[in-house]
Amino acid sequence: MSARLLSIYQSIVLRHPLAVLIAVLLLAVGMAFGLPNFKLDASADSLTLEHDTDLDYYRKTLQHYGSSDFLVVTYTPKEGDLFDDASLATLAEIRDELKQIEGVANVTFMLDVPLLYSPKVKISQLKDEPRTLMDEDTNRDMARKEFLESPIYRNLILSPDGQTTALLATMELDRKYLDLVRKRDSLRLKRDTEGLTPEEEIELEQVSEEFLNYRTERAAIEHQRVDEVREKMAAFEDRAELFLGGPSMITADMIDFIKSDLRIFGTGIVLFIILTLAIIFRQIRWVVLPLLTCLLSVEIMLGYLSWIDWRLTVISSNFVALLLIITLALTIHLIVRYREILAESPDRNQLELVSETVNYMARPCLYTVLTTVVAFVSLVVSDIRPVIDFGWMMTMGITLALVLAFLVIPAGMMLLGKGHNNDSGDNSAAYTLYFSRFTENHGGLVLGLALLAAVISGWGISQLQVENRFIDYFRSDTEIHQGLSVIDEKLGGTTPLDIILDAPDTATSHAGGDNSADAGGEDPFAAEDPFAAEDPFAAEDPFADDGSTGKEASTNSYWFTGVGIQKLNQMHDYLESLPEVGKVNSLAMITDVAEDLMGHRLNDLELAFLRNSLSRDNAAFLVDPYIDDELNQARITLRIRETGGELKRPELLKNIRQFAVNELGLQEDQVHLTSLLVLYNNMLQSLFRSQILTLGAVFIGIMAMFLVLFRSLSISLIAILPNMLAATVVLGGMGLARIPLDMMTITIAAITVGIGVDHAIHYITRFRREFVVDRDYIATMHRAHASIGRALFYTAITIIIGFSILALSNFIPSVYFGLLTGLAMLAALLGSMTLLPKLILIFKPFGK
Repeated sequence: MSARLLSIYQSIVLRHPLAVLIAVLLLAVGMAFGLPNFKLDASADSLTLEHDTDLDYYRKTLQHYGSSDFLVVTYTPKEGDLFDDASLATLAEIRDELKQIEGVANVTFMLDVPLLYSPKVKISQLKDEPRTLMDEDTNRDMARKEFLESPIYRNLILSPDGQTTALLATMELDRKYLDLVRKRDSLRLKRDTEGLTPEEEIELEQVSEEFLNYRTERAAIEHQRVDEVREKMAAFEDRAELFLGGPSMITADMIDFIKSDLRIFGTGIVLFIILTLAIIFRQIRWVVLPLLTCLLSVEIMLGYLSWIDWRLTVISSNFVALLLIITLALTIHLIVRYREILAESPDRNQLELVSETVNYMARPCLYTVLTTVVAFVSLVVSDIRPVIDFGWMMTMGITLALVLAFLVIPAGMMLLGKGHNNDSGDNSAAYTLYFSRFTENHGGLVLGLALLAAVISGWGISQLQVENRFIDYFRSDTEIHQGLSVIDEKLGGTTPLDIILDAPDTATSHAGGDNSADAGGEDPFAAEDPFAAEDPFAAEDPFADDGSTGKEASTNSYWFTGVGIQKLNQMHDYLESLPEVGKVNSLAMITDVAEDLMGHRLNDLELAFLRNSLSRDNAAFLVDPYIDDELNQARITLRIRETGGELKRPELLKNIRQFAVNELGLQEDQVHLTSLLVLYNNMLQSLFRSQILTLGAVFIGIMAMFLVLFRSLSISLIAILPNMLAATVVLGGMGLARIPLDMMTITIAAITVGIGVDHAIHYITRFRREFVVDRDYIATMHRAHASIGRALFYTAITIIIGFSILALSNFIPSVYFGLLTGLAMLAALLGSMTLLPKLILIFKPFGK
């Protein structure tokens, strides 16, 4: 710090400490008024890529095929058989309760689905109202067999043991949400590619605000709906074992777990930090001041974010803990240096002591913050809005932490005076000097262990997987894990995936969506169409009816021809052969059943008659969800199992697409895989590329900062190596422990680099200052370990112990975060206490 800047700092902060603290507290009070508006966002919109074409296609499919949001209630009777009168009556009661919930469009369950084999119907009966399990003439044993063996219901509505079923509550499609988000995204895309007019800028701001407010209102309604379903389920728990599943439930429970961790474990971390600081410093002032600084930095940032309605997401929920770490490290460095100066010069007045402390620590702390910011700015290059926001939040929070550390700690020191210094009784140097003696006496072993760690970690990194399963986010003894397991193992899988197939180009001229009649012209095939105005086979049609059947089909749809059905059968059979895939639904099911009922394969004419003869209820359940005549598309829906073996989304999606192209003869642009699974996979892959593959650029940026700070290439290279090793060890440890890189753990690379940079800068800065005393590398190393080494030791121990409490969380990502943060601190501590000084001793970058 320059003499002029130090003079200004003294006149403003050190000579008016009470005014400074009051100003900071007033700012904190002002920010606190925004805290009631604090929100967590775990919506699907917060976990997708910006300008993702798959996202836009997904939203279009929702408008064509209906809502993808649903809740599943599993039901297993505690007494008796599932098909007993009592169990069926209870199921009907639950159905009625679910239907009363606002936002539920319909409830599908085994009592009201069409039965075709209980007993077996004739093909001509498909035009009649379908038989259901509630009809008196239904054979329940045959119904049970149909649910277990029918291609329509197998693995869908009844567990293999015949004792567990499910009620599927489909939510109403929120068209306002889709309209707002697509309007916002189109304006964002134009802004990023072409630029917006002033009027469009205003429109984008208005639409974004309207969408955010509506999404907040919608999230609250969805959470309330989940709570209401659980409340209604509780009334039946004496009669059956019930579990809840579905996207809305996962989102609601994730928010609840994160809020619980922030509240319970956040309090626990603070208590652990208080205890650790008390043991280390043994003075109340050195507990109160750093704790006050940490709490103020967190409170001011959260208040500010709440004021501007900048929300924490699942990805940025670790923001609070990270800000706590970095602020605590800054305050400990200031306190340790002050105590050292006070021990060396106990007769100097407090202004001189605090001024020298600030002057000594300003430069290394400033560069520590700047290099840590570089690490977190790497998050900004992502295409995922919550990750970008997390990067900016950390940048702002770290900057605030630096300012508060150099305001609150020095001002508090001035107000409290020198007091009693018990630094001479601190025996922590005995631990740090052990590292220096080990480095001096076993330097070769240090290098060997570092090389071994690098090799093993490199192999571990090669084992990293960019994947996760939502079920793995929760401990096995939690209700949400148990419910997802039941659905996954007994009822055909948990994660939905849709495959939309466009008709081949040769069929589009005959297709309902692209024919000339649809375009307003004359249909050249009208004269050849035997099903056009008058049906010449009407007299012979065993399915003909009086118009009471379902909606009239487009009889020239490619996918309801023999060729189309054959392709769908191929695709359907392939999907069912995949171990990751549970239940598959498509047009192939109804044609299989129809062929079984008729005893032979259907030709195109019979297929057309079949479709047009279905009753409204049969068509709505068996056909309409799987075909779109207007677009000439077929839809295959399937569910992915998350509990059976390892789920590798990219490989699964790639294999499905390749089969459709290579085996069905479709073009790449005629095969569309869509669902939240696809969007989430896109997010993970993008996050991996933008974070892991940009680590090199991050280290180049940090290297540039080191060159500015140390003005030496050799010192900068020595400083960067332990940081690279620490990041390698943490990522390699994740690979060896089979901890996947996902939205919660991907940021650990930036965290590790930020922590490692802190240690390297402080250690080298102190080593260089100590070296001028006697220009003895060995002696300087021991002095550096006994001084700055203690601050590094204090920070590491406090954080490792404090964050170990997260291992008790029921939310596995919080457990991983606590353990990986501890590993990052340990790697940074060992690197700065052993490898870093050994490299200095070998290369002697400060001269002879």
